[in-house]
Amino acid sequence: MSKHFETEAIRTQLNRSEFLEHSVPLYLTSSFIFEDAEDMRASFTEEKERNIYSRFTNPNTSEFVEKICKMEGAETGYAFATGMAAVFSTFAALLDSGDHIVSARSVFGSTHTLFTKYLPKWNIETSYFKVDEVDKVESLIKPKTKILYVESPTNPGCDVLDLEHLGNLAKKHNLIFVVDNCFATPYLQQPIKFGADIVIHSATKMIDGQGRVLGGVSVGRADLIREIYLFSRNTGPALSPFNAWVLSKSLETLHVRADRHCENALKVAEFLEAHDKVNFVKYPFLKSHPQYEVAKKQMRHGGNIVAFEVKGGIDAGRKFLNSIKMCSLSANLGDTRTIVTHPASTTHSKLAEEDRLEVGITDGLVRCSVGLEHVEDIIADLEQALNA
Repeated sequence: MSKHFETEAIRTQLNRSEFLEHSVPLYLTSSFIFEDAEDMRASFTEEKERNIYSRFTNPNTSEFVEKICKMEGAETGYAFATGMAAVFSTFAALLDSGDHIVSARSVFGSTHTLFTKYLPKWNIETSYFKVDEVDKVESLIKPKTKILYVESPTNPGCDVLDLEHLGNLAKKHNLIFVVDNCFATPYLQQPIKFGADIVIHSATKMIDGQGRVLGGVSVGRADLIREIYLFSRNTGPALSPFNAWVLSKSLETLHVRADRHCENALKVAEFLEAHDKVNFVKYPFLKSHPQYEVAKKQMRHGGNIVAFEVKGGIDAGRKFLNSIKMCSLSANLGDTRTIVTHPASTTHSKLAEEDRLEVGITDGLVRCSVGLEHVEDIIADLEQALNA
């Protein structure tokens, strides 16, 4: 009998040891021992499924990956030291020289740098489409196109893409559909239901939820994850057992935290939308969001990220940040503490101005990662900063 999300998150655990512990212990070991020469041989040839070395697998990492797989409806997965390690390793494992990627233009700054600076070294090119020009995706597909890649909601603009439509396109053209699901988390959205082959997370964000550790994970089709595993086993971007243990514990409370994050974020978005010093607000579950109906179709709630533009451009954006008192100024997101970021001067500052504006990152845009403080206190801080 299938269990509810919350139950799977809490009750998916390693087998208990002889000590009958209730909470899964930490396995802080670099390697594992073998019974004899034959056991060692069979383990390295993968005739036996077992832990060999923590760069390959570790009990804590395996538990974390199993939970994510159950939450996402994935066949299997592999965990990484960071979210960007997951992104890079996924592309490096699945692409060959001469292959082509079709991607939404609105992607995280480091992912954009990967597409434009590093993958071209191996003769891998990327063609971009705007989030509001999904009808042009098919025209960008070439004979060597191998991957269709999107984030939804996007970072930092909170745009939403129709995953079902893109999943059907990918299937029609035999492409690998890869979705960065970081903003939504497995609790709010499961892209595999809409046709995704691989789902990627920066576990550093909402999955951890308290700004403590770094981590990443890719889950999906077993044949594709096998290639990612082999690449990663040999190149070494593995998640540490300690971080895996922390992240697995965090998943037990993800549903509770996410519900409150989303409740607070919607109230913050509604407050900002009514403020006379704000040009616009983007939040997936605001009715004014251009893709509101799509968001309602594929997401449980709207997430914890609110994007808004302060009137007055880059100077007004800086003044707003300098006037913040309670909220944190940080490049992270998905924390218990509310964080405000000015993407144009921080997370996306490496992008050319033309590229920033192309994806809606205006000089006055602010990304607010709404935390778990009392929502009235969050709003009060944002209000005094806007009125400063």
